[in-house]
Amino acid sequence: MSSAASSSPPQSLNHDDIRSIIIGLMLAILLGALDQTIISVALPKMAADLDGISLLAWVVSGYLIAMAVATPIYGKLGDLYGRRIVLSSAIVLFLVASVACALAPTMPVLVGARILQGLGGGGLISVAQATIADVVSPRDRGRYQAYISGAFAVASVSGPVLGGVLTTYLSWRWVFWINLPIGLVALLISRRALAKLHVPHVKRAVDYLGAGLLTAGLSAMLLAITRTGQGTPWFDDINTWLIVITLVSLSAFVWHARRTAEPIIPLGLFRIRTVTISCLILFIAFVQLVALTVLVPLELQMLTSVGADGAALRLIPLSLSVPLGALIGGRLMTRWGTFKHIQLTGALMAPVATFLLALSSPDSTFFTALCLTFIGLGIGLQLPTSTVAIQNAVPFRHVGVATGVSAFCRSLGAAMGIALLMAFLLGWLRAGANAFGDTLNGADIINSLITHAGAGNSSIDSTGLLQIAEQSFQNVYLLSAAIALLSIVLTLLLKNESLSEKVPESAQKA
Repeated sequence: MSSAASSSPPQSLNHDDIRSIIIGLMLAILLGALDQTIISVALPKMAADLDGISLLAWVVSGYLIAMAVATPIYGKLGDLYGRRIVLSSAIVLFLVASVACALAPTMPVLVGARILQGLGGGGLISVAQATIADVVSPRDRGRYQAYISGAFAVASVSGPVLGGVLTTYLSWRWVFWINLPIGLVALLISRRALAKLHVPHVKRAVDYLGAGLLTAGLSAMLLAITRTGQGTPWFDDINTWLIVITLVSLSAFVWHARRTAEPIIPLGLFRIRTVTISCLILFIAFVQLVALTVLVPLELQMLTSVGADGAALRLIPLSLSVPLGALIGGRLMTRWGTFKHIQLTGALMAPVATFLLALSSPDSTFFTALCLTFIGLGIGLQLPTSTVAIQNAVPFRHVGVATGVSAFCRSLGAAMGIALLMAFLLGWLRAGANAFGDTLNGADIINSLITHAGAGNSSIDSTGLLQIAEQSFQNVYLLSAAIALLSIVLTLLLKNESLSEKVPESAQKA
């Protein structure tokens, strides 16, 4: 370590210190990930209370978009100023925004507060992931990254269940109030535990221009995709302008990043094959994971007699199997010292199980649960292995920003997965109605089947609507399986690298 890097030597970390850090980081991950999905069951009640049906989808999309664009920025800030201060700032921002969400008097205020909450949530996840790399060797990270990935996955897929319980027995506002006790505990534990971490005292400029260009480009792109997923034509006037803004902003960002000394995302990282491939694998994994947490409950509520709570409970196999897969993957990675074969196993399991899910009937509880279990195991095996592979492949000074980029790819996959698959679902529903000579759109069919109101003024009876919906969901699951197949090809392109056993200097014992 250069003497210019720090004015004070790092303190040693023992097993108890590392355990305390992991607990604090798991709580931080829980905070950030939980709010991606906890509101899904509560959305109809929110919209009814705040009289904002037209803005309903933005309560989810606003959070995901803000989270996606914030993650790489936090990774860079953590490298420059230390994980402790950046993680604490993210937690405080998240908690302030949670209070604003809980007290929101109107739908526009709630959407704005959710965007602010997403900015905090992006920091929670990316900084927590990078902190692991500060305290343990790449080979041992598998064990700890499994815990972190498990916490993320549990929060992501069990959120609808918790949200349904809180909404049913208390109020939808409690899906935000619950963040306060968890967040305060996470803040206290993480600040105490991370006090021994090395803090850089290098005063390097933050690339605010690059951050602004990246934020503008990604926000415009995700807004266009999200609007399309809500039924807007791809090339309406607003989407056309958003696409232009995306192309101009991201092109300017690439031009700028190649010419600045400290870019917010060092583009040289993507010349490392392991980094690029592993980021794409994480992107695809979260296209599936988060989209299924929305699509499966929606299908069950449309095609079966289960309510919102019952549909959320049917996600439990996925909720349990993802962290189990992450735990198994992390343990095997620590034991074997490599990651490629573990990733390949997960990449093979996920599309096969998704294909079988497409062919199963929603009334077949056992077979659906079995498919979701294997999907979860397959995704879980890919989470810690991909993250550790990225951290192992980059210089230590870029671990934070590389981890932030990987977290960004997860969030981007979540946002784009929901938008794209919902767009295809709505399109297939509309096409099915047109085949019957009717002009119903996808949203009308979803509303009719969920409320069991029949076809209303449509010429299609309820049986016809069910047939259209069943075929549409089969198509969207087959599309999801096809996307997951790409991970097999990507994993085969990876080198079977060995994980370093060298502990970072900041965590070496005195």
